[in-house]
Amino acid sequence: MANADKIGEIIDVNTTSFLAECVKLNEIPALGSFVKTKEGSRELYAVVNYATTSSIDPGRHPVARGNDEEEDEDIFKSNPQLEKLFRSEFNAIVVGYKENNMIFRHLSPKPARIHYSVSNCSNDEIKAFSEDLAFLSMLLNYNTDVSSEELISAVIRQCADAQENKLAFLERAGQELARLLNKDYQKLRLILDMIRPVEAE
Repeated sequence: MANADKIGEIIDVNTTSFLAECVKLNEIPALGSFVKTKEGSRELYAVVNYATTSSIDPGRHPVARGNDEEEDEDIFKSNPQLEKLFRSEFNAIVVGYKENNMIFRHLSPKPARIHYSVSNCSNDEIKAFSEDLAFLSMLLNYNTDVSSEELISAVIRQCADAQENKLAFLERAGQELARLLNKDYQKLRLILDMIRPVEAE
């Protein structure tokens, strides 16, 4: 993986997910976006489900510094040391992997590796992975700080943006959700409302 593509470095791992520290402060991948990392001969695919920006020293609480600045970004220009005092991190749920040019939509036999690089998946990779939406069932059952409705809808929107025919994909995703959530109409309706395209007035 080329360093130019690196958006984070893995600092904690388990069988189902990994935590990565962002290369640059506040440059966090979007909720539901697809990221990847290497594990031996496998390329693991994961979706971002949570992110934070916090002090490197857990005992120090940030204080307001922008009272004299016209623009928010000027705070960091006036206080360049802030870049060294905070860090941005994101957690990603493993949803599959690629090995020997074959895509598998289930957990990898081995977890990601500590200190390995993380990068964004390309649209072609997202399109290929989302040809089969069976991985959505994994996310529906995953316990996360973000609601499953918010996470699933974010993932579907990310997948849709990678498609040549966005509306056709959303229709297919809706059908898969209807199959998975046939006994939970309220959750189904909520997710469908969040992925439905709405034209700006």
